[in-house]
Amino acid sequence: MVGVGVVGAGYWGPNLIRNFAAISEAQMVAVADRDRGRLKHIGAQFPGVELVEGLDDLLSDERIQGIALATPADSHFPLAKRVLEAGKGVFVEKPLARSVAECEELIDLAEAKGQVLMVGHTFEYNAAVQYVEDCIDRQELGEVYYIYSQRLNLGVVRRDVNALWNLAPHDISIALRWLKQMPVKVDARGYTYLQEGVEDVVYLNMQFADGVAVHIHVSW
Repeated sequence: MVGVGVVGAGYWGPNLIRNFAAISEAQMVAVADRDRGRLKHIGAQFPGVELVEGLDDLLSDERIQGIALATPADSHFPLAKRVLEAGKGVFVEKPLARSVAECEELIDLAEAKGQVLMVGHTFEYNAAVQYVEDCIDRQELGEVYYIYSQRLNLGVVRRDVNALWNLAPHDISIALRWLKQMPVKVDARGYTYLQEGVEDVVYLNMQFADGVAVHIHVSW
C-alpha cells in the first residue's frame, strides 16, 4: 500500500483526496494547506486524514511515499522539485511546469532519484479517448491525416496562466497518445480579450514527421 499526501485543498485538491481515499492500494495519509478553513472542510469529509499546514510536514512523514500537488501553476516546479529531492514520488496537476527547461529538469531529477513523476493528464484515462485510440491502433479509421480539437467556454478565467497552459495540456496529451509520436514543429498564437497580458484565446498547431497535423483551439 502506498501512503499518499496531498498539497492543496482548494478547487481541485478535494477531487484528488476523494479518489486517493477510494483506492484500496493507497492510504490517504495527510493533506497540507495554508487555509485552515479548507482544512476544516476536508477534515469533516475525511475524518481519518491528518491535516497539516505545509509541504515539510508531508516530506518528513515516513508513512508517505507519494505526494500530489494541486497548487497554483507557478508553484508546481519548485514544489515538485522538493518532493523528488526528498526521495518521494510526485503527481503534479497540469501544467507540469512553466517552461520546457523546468519540465526537463524534473524528468532528469525523477530518473536520477528513481522516483515516479506523473502529470494529471486525466483525459488519457477517459473511456472515449481510449476507445478512439483502440480504433486507430486497429486501423478501423484508416490513415489519420489530421486532428482538430476545440476546448472552449469552460471557465474559470485564470490569471496565473493563460488558456494554452490551462486547457491545452489535455488536448496535447490526447493527440500524442493517439499518434504515439512527438511533433517536429509546434507553433501557437494567442489573443487577449479579457485581461491584459494573459491570452484567453489560443490556436496551437503541431506538425508530425509523417505529415499528420494537429490543430488545437482553446479558450475560457
